[in-house]
Amino acid sequence: MDPTVVELNRKIDALATQVSYLSEQAQIAERQRQDRAELIRDLTPIVDEAFRLSVEQLEEIQDYVDLSDLLRLFKRLLRNGRNLDKMLDQLESLSDLLETVAPLADEAFGKAVDTLTEMERKGYFAFARGGLRLADRVVTSFNEDDVRRLGENVPLILNTANDVTQPEILNFVRATLRVAVQEVQKPVDLSILGLLRQMGDPAVRRGLALALRVLHVIGAQTSGAGESESGARDGGR
Repeated sequence: MDPTVVELNRKIDALATQVSYLSEQAQIAERQRQDRAELIRDLTPIVDEAFRLSVEQLEEIQDYVDLSDLLRLFKRLLRNGRNLDKMLDQLESLSDLLETVAPLADEAFGKAVDTLTEMERKGYFAFARGGLRLADRVVTSFNEDDVRRLGENVPLILNTANDVTQPEILNFVRATLRVAVQEVQKPVDLSILGLLRQMGDPAVRRGLALALRVLHVIGAQTSGAGESESGARDGGR
């Protein structure tokens, strides 16, 4: 075959390849143009609606905001960019801390709920409610003078309570009450002979002597007050 014809065929093939490539590129460009047109057609109503809503919202605040305010705010944001970046870093650190502490907080909350449930079961809250009602009754039953006198006598009350709550006193009262409950249930001989027989018991005589001694102390404590009241009545006459 003539070399000239071969070269011509090669050029024709190359030209056909280029034409095919250009045709494909034209088709791709056409498809992209159609996609853009379709996208614009779909977005146009959305953009129009967004623009309309923006205009309506801006009309509501146009009396309070002007362009200078927006520019000043924008400049402040630019000047404080580093501060905003630091604040975001702190928020991220706080978020990490919360993620670390959250399991511990959940565990502590669970333990607190269990403790409160156990306290409720044992009656702590019922006791507290009763204590509040008791405190309310005390507050409503005493006036200011009663509270003042109570405050003045608190040391005496505490000393008396300390004396009464001594172990030997409590043991004595407990033993006496236990024996007294047993003796009350027994028959009692009220005859003269029976009383005389009881007087022969050394424990009975000691008890009477102690009772008389206590009565003597009570009389001595009250004699001064009785004489003062009698003198006041005589003076009144």
